[in-house]
Amino acid sequence: MAPVTLNKLVKRYGATQVVHGIELDVSDGEFVALVGPSGCGKSTTLRMIAGLEDISDGEIRIGGDVVNDLPPRDRNISMVFQSYALYPHMTVAENMGFSLKIAGKDQNEIKARVAEAAKTLDLEELLERRPSQLSGGQRQRVAMGRAIVRSPEVFLFDEPLSNLDAKLRTQMRTEIKKLHAKLQSTVIYVTHDQVEAMTLADRIVIMRGGNIEQVGTPEEVFHRPASQFVAGFIGSPPMNLRPASVQDGKLVFASGETLPIPAHLKANVRAGQEVVFGLRPDDIYPTGHGIHSGEAHEVHQMRCTVSITEPLGNETLVFAGFDGVELVSRMLNPRPLKRGEEAEFSFDLSQAHLFDAATGRSVRT
Repeated sequence: MAPVTLNKLVKRYGATQVVHGIELDVSDGEFVALVGPSGCGKSTTLRMIAGLEDISDGEIRIGGDVVNDLPPRDRNISMVFQSYALYPHMTVAENMGFSLKIAGKDQNEIKARVAEAAKTLDLEELLERRPSQLSGGQRQRVAMGRAIVRSPEVFLFDEPLSNLDAKLRTQMRTEIKKLHAKLQSTVIYVTHDQVEAMTLADRIVIMRGGNIEQVGTPEEVFHRPASQFVAGFIGSPPMNLRPASVQDGKLVFASGETLPIPAHLKANVRAGQEVVFGLRPDDIYPTGHGIHSGEAHEVHQMRCTVSITEPLGNETLVFAGFDGVELVSRMLNPRPLKRGEEAEFSFDLSQAHLFDAATGRSVRT
């Protein structure tokens, strides 16, 4: 396996620049996920690493060697695509061993490598089948097996699970995590699904408009988002975000409603500053029915009107009016709440975030 370094990487299509000098270091054996909305440059970045897109400027190193001008076959990487890209006329075994055959490897070596990969991915009973005889999840495992047999230094995944249904995506996430733990391989994984990124990656790279917004562990990007964009992108449901101004030691919202400035953020704001207040659904809850209900936190109570509830079994999402909009809260050990009912909600301000309205960056130092 090998580290991967991106140094001021740029991609232009004519006069249009889509990747803006990004820098990233991926350690040997690390699993890094690139996430962001459509058009943010994540797949283009992956394709430049693979050699499928030319680099306009900057440098890519794999295992310490500059690979800018190397064709894909000489970069010692393997890529797993969204579309599986299996040959329909070949068996599973032939698909998995095809790249080795093209490389002129001995038939016994090909057979041994295919057998080892098939065992790893539980494909041993499927080796003589053709892709048309496989489920979507089985096809994706074959595509992964084809990558494994090459023993690459780096695995690249380009939205590999987006064609699968929800149940299969969950199952395949588990398979990929087990595979990485077993192979200890360097993985760069592109996805638009932040749940995939959070559950799979050692670190997450959040991209926006061809730039990197934040790099961090799943815990860091969730609990300490560097910007309003990251706060709204990471989390399901996403963070509640509302504009406010700092006045007389309080946060004043457009509706006239107020909240105390969270104690851990008081020193970071100034009177008259325009900010965006953020609080995750876990940290707003009908009083007595939240994660922090039994603990001493910086809790502020206020009465809000319930607009709708979404039961999810042992929890319920509650939408309640605040500042003229609906905030999303998460209620544990649910109790009945009716549309139009006024209830007391607890806001755990110790978990709150503030972002500068002009720059979108967190005010937390």
